[in-house]
Order: sequence, then structure tokens, then C-alpha cells
Amino acid sequence: MKRFLIPLGIFIVLVGFLAIGLKLDPREVPSPLIGKPAPDFRLSLLSDPAKPLSPADLRGQVWLFNVWASWCVSCREEHPVLLDLSKRGIVPIYGMDYKDQPGDAQAVLDRFGNPYVETVVDLDGRTGIDYGVYGVPETYVIDKNGIIRYKHTGPLTPAVLDNKILPLVKELQR
Repeated sequence: MKRFLIPLGIFIVLVGFLAIGLKLDPREVPSPLIGKPAPDFRLSLLSDPAKPLSPADLRGQVWLFNVWASWCVSCREEHPVLLDLSKRGIVPIYGMDYKDQPGDAQAVLDRFGNPYVETVVDLDGRTGIDYGVYGVPETYVIDKNGIIRYKHTGPLTPAVLDNKILPLVKELQR
């Protein structure tokens, strides 16, 4: 009888782990950067390569940091959502063109509209690595003190904005 209890116990534990795993959202990848300062960078602006921008320049305001690329199909999907958010003027959006050619990125913004206050260029992807980017698009909510408060992986949707990002932004702006 005892020799059946050990395999039965292992089976029950495995079923428990499976049940927990099935309830998780596979698109939500927790970021170890939540609650920590946004990694520092000093990258050139897409609009003026001679001018750099860093997170320190944005201290004192809540802002979104959207990582995108001209070659990214999902980025095109979220682009109208970003344009609408930008027009609403609730929170400034800064972009990072990730592993892309600046001319291609500028062409996309010229053709489809520019939702960003500014866009920095991360040609080699090193800043993306610091932020834990493993695919684009990704969006970060960064508070007035430069702390990352939320990370969204994948294209933003109106539902994600209304249910997660904008309530957090409004709370952080108080």
C-alpha cells in the first residue's frame, strides 16, 4: 500500500502545478524591473541625432516608454491606439526605435503619424537588453521619480489602456 502513496502524492503535486499554470496569462511576463529605477541610457533622438535624451531628462513627470520598430507588425497594430492616446494628452509617450534603421522608423512615423513626444534610437539593442526587452512592442509606465511601475508586453489595446495603464497613470500623477 505504501509504495502506491509516493507516486500518488507526486501525481497530485504535478496536477496542482498544472492547475496553477493553466490560470496564468502566458502573455504576462513579470519584469524584475517593476519597482526599480528605469535603466539609464543616453541615446540620440530620431528627429535630431545630435541631441541625446535620457530618463533623467524626464524626471518629475509620469511617462510611457514604448519600444517599437518599423519592421514590427504588432507595432503597426498598436499604432492607432498610441495616436489616440497621444491626442488625448493624458500622459506623454516617448518611443524607443529598437534595432532598426532610423530612416525606416522616420518613414513609418511620417506615413502613419507620430504619437511620441520624442523617439530615441537603440541601433544595437543594448538599451533594450537593459530594459529586458525580448520582443516588440513593449510599453513601460514610469513614475515621476523614474521608477518602472508597470510593463506591458505586446500591442496595446484600448482595453489594456482603459483597465490597466490609464488608472495607474492617473494614480501616479496625483
